[in-house]
Amino acid sequence: MKGTGRRALRAEIVHLVDDPVVAGDRAHEHWSDGLLVLADGKVESCGDAPTLLATLPPNTEIIDYSGKLIVPGFIDAHVHYPQTDIVAAYGEKLLEWLTRYTFPTERRFDDPAYAREVADFFLAELLRNGTTTAAVFATVHPESVDAFFASAQALGARMIAGKVMMDRNCPPDLCDTAETSYEDSKALIERWHRCDRLLYAVTPRFAPTSTERQLELAGRLLDEHEGLYLQSHVAENADEVKWVAELYPWSRSYLDVYDHFGLVRERALYAHCLHLDATDRDRMGATGAAAVFCPTSNLFLGSGLFDVDAARRHRVPVAVGTDVGAGTSFSMLRTLDEAYKVANLLHHRLSPFAALHLATLGGAQALRLDDRIGNFALGKEGDFVVLDFAATPLLARRMQSAATIDERLFALLILGDDRCVAATYLMGEQRHARDNAFKSSADLAISGSHNQHRA
Repeated sequence: MKGTGRRALRAEIVHLVDDPVVAGDRAHEHWSDGLLVLADGKVESCGDAPTLLATLPPNTEIIDYSGKLIVPGFIDAHVHYPQTDIVAAYGEKLLEWLTRYTFPTERRFDDPAYAREVADFFLAELLRNGTTTAAVFATVHPESVDAFFASAQALGARMIAGKVMMDRNCPPDLCDTAETSYEDSKALIERWHRCDRLLYAVTPRFAPTSTERQLELAGRLLDEHEGLYLQSHVAENADEVKWVAELYPWSRSYLDVYDHFGLVRERALYAHCLHLDATDRDRMGATGAAAVFCPTSNLFLGSGLFDVDAARRHRVPVAVGTDVGAGTSFSMLRTLDEAYKVANLLHHRLSPFAALHLATLGGAQALRLDDRIGNFALGKEGDFVVLDFAATPLLARRMQSAATIDERLFALLILGDDRCVAATYLMGEQRHARDNAFKSSADLAISGSHNQHRA
């Protein structure tokens, strides 16, 4: 789904053009009075509003968000849409949590109508929180994937998803076979991969629920179809790591199980990566496989602390994920708040721009989508979020003493939540509005006095 025509949005604007840990202040561009110009849903220009307004053709629609902040749409690199209804389920560690909450919930997704209802709610919740791209787990049922992709396609969203592959150590009614998981996945790939803005991910849940044959066939799918993703979990929980060692006694490590079957490669997304060693990180760095940092989930389940600096030292691409339902919020702002605290516990500092990088350009790079999304470079897809610095009384008060964009962005990351999302756009089309947050000047002729069009 493409946006149509040309429109311009006026607000404070910030985005990343490089990694701030490497490039420092040169990594971001910031306009206190900025203009984002879109043509047919893609970025035509972005920069200083008074300068760009003078270049617009007559009758260009201008949407005025003065006083608010536009940033690229957030990227959630690991989330489970079927687990929407078990967010905040009490009191278990990972393996017990799967048995008590996850498997019973996922049984219902053989019903296409139920799966579609949950998918619609889930995607609306992503947009309400400013998330425009996500890597999403469905369930073992092909119907769950069809429902999710149909809902995402109707919105024009760029989404990655796949059918869970799981042929052992799970309830019999959720167990496929290596061969049926291959055939079902292949059919889904042919139906949905690269259809509009949709992309398919081969999705073995994690090594304990797959036989060697199933992992072998997962690798075959990746080799047979161009541009697929692989998404799974690795080294989330100490007991899980021990279990994998028992199930795969020949492996050097948990990650080595996946590597043996050709699953550690570019466009492979591994959630958690908490209990890896230097050899594992070197291998991920060498292949381009990405680690997905899921701080709210890791803290909620007591799994451990993700070491962003260690990943960086080994050149591992890092994205961030909410991991709903073990994760406790759809909000990337809440997720980055927890990410900052995890880094602090490991005696590192996650700067506000480094945090924003994880959720935008850095996430896009980890997903190998930075040629399409992640910032406002020329030709990028027009996915973005409008954030409200004064969404709550506390934020509004805090902003009065925040003198720089760094300070204001940090306060927003630490204190913000879904209330801060005034609007979310996909390909230049508004798909969520918190309220009547903008005024359109579509009926105004654009003349030489362009810089007068402000609230």
